[in-house]
Amino acid sequence: MKLALIKSSVAALALTIGGAAYADKANDTLAVGFTKELENVDSYFNSSREGVVLQRAIWDGLIYRDPATNEYIGNLATSWEWIDDVTLEFKLREGVTFHNGEAFTADDVVYTVNFVSVKENGVKTQRNVNWMKSADKIDDYTVRINLKDPFPAAIEFLSGPVSMYPNEYYAEVGPSGMGLNPVGTGPYKATSVTPGQHFVLEKNENYHDSPKGQPTIGKIDIRTIPDVNTQLAEMFTGTLDLIWQVPTDQAEKLGQMEQFNVVNESTMRIGYMTLDAAGRTGADNPFTKLKVRQAVAHAIDSQTLVDALLKGKSKVVRSACFPSQFGCEQDIKAYEYDPEKAKALLAEAGYPDGFTTEFYAYRDRDYAEAISSYMNAVGIKTEFNMLKYSALRELRATKGVPVSFQTWGSYSINDTSAITSQFFKFGDLDDARDEQVRDWLDIADSSTDSDTRKENYSKALKRIADEAFWVPMFSYNTNYVFGNEVAYTPTPDEVLRFTTMTWN
Repeated sequence: MKLALIKSSVAALALTIGGAAYADKANDTLAVGFTKELENVDSYFNSSREGVVLQRAIWDGLIYRDPATNEYIGNLATSWEWIDDVTLEFKLREGVTFHNGEAFTADDVVYTVNFVSVKENGVKTQRNVNWMKSADKIDDYTVRINLKDPFPAAIEFLSGPVSMYPNEYYAEVGPSGMGLNPVGTGPYKATSVTPGQHFVLEKNENYHDSPKGQPTIGKIDIRTIPDVNTQLAEMFTGTLDLIWQVPTDQAEKLGQMEQFNVVNESTMRIGYMTLDAAGRTGADNPFTKLKVRQAVAHAIDSQTLVDALLKGKSKVVRSACFPSQFGCEQDIKAYEYDPEKAKALLAEAGYPDGFTTEFYAYRDRDYAEAISSYMNAVGIKTEFNMLKYSALRELRATKGVPVSFQTWGSYSINDTSAITSQFFKFGDLDDARDEQVRDWLDIADSSTDSDTRKENYSKALKRIADEAFWVPMFSYNTNYVFGNEVAYTPTPDEVLRFTTMTWN
């Protein structure tokens, strides 16, 4: 967008939002723009990055991982120990209360674990919880979590997506009630929720001595504003203080203006294509053929996508995981950009004139259109379909799609089990359904020996690359834009931490 167009948009939109309240430190309210509509605030019933942000603000887990040092620190637990390979015992912090006044005790941990670990209760992202079998109360402030099998990544998961819920309240209201009136022990309490549109958080004045730190900003006012140009206009008029995931071209221009701070930070999210190798959309689907999948891999110029579109701290990614994650093998088959080789592989596969296929995406239309163009250039003509994430996920889970552009941020979990095992162990979103890959991942996920884990993740990731089940392309970065009254240092795990934001 040209600078003149940004200003023009501001002038036009200022007329339409003139009634909106100005957001600044004078009223101690930080106004934040979300781009994507959050399906459900209940942290176990959504799988979006926006949900992760609210989860870390409203709820706490037993453990906290310092995003700078990766050190595990007690949060709602003060200490923990492995009793055996499948039993973890926790000593809990005393004197903590939920936002509704309920005292936090072992009963809450037991209720939460015993609810979310039952598949029939419908937790959205099963991988985050399905390694737990149950929990037992030892006394009011001692609890044991029982695992189904040895799962060495348990501490990492407990430091991320596993929130502790109030047992009495959750038993009464369930996921739908928690989604409308969330109650946690976190640094901010939700005081107003309009699903998918508007969330208001207020500082928890009674927040415990958590390693997350004490909140200083009194109120966080979050609105869903899908259109980036509208977000930019509101930044100019002062009705928004902070936006994130700002496209690079807009961020670069805003960075030249004195009234804004623009910070670019890497994330654990990767962008990839998943191909229907298992034939879920039909046994005659071209992507069931190895040479077709390899042709797609050779057709995509990932480095140019990074240089021209993503920029910032993004990098080319070749393996089906994020490089910093434990077990993310990098010594795999790489597919250099070679459109002529792609055409030759298509001809060998029986498609000398190419073919036409449906192609799906749910975000970053400009990236998706560029990827589509690369496929068109070698003869794979695409019928482009842009859906909401929830709709595309449902379609993939129930019927499958031939090929789609996807992204995954691993819930900021620094372990390969949070991504590769999420998608290659015969779950609803597994488009490969390869038994060898599944078996190696099972061993890697459950072994307590780190060398065994690495060896089996390596085997699985090499086969995924050899078979071109996925076409990994790049890691994401995020551009954060905030006004001069706001001080904030983003972290590489792509979690907006309101507790570390202050007014200048």
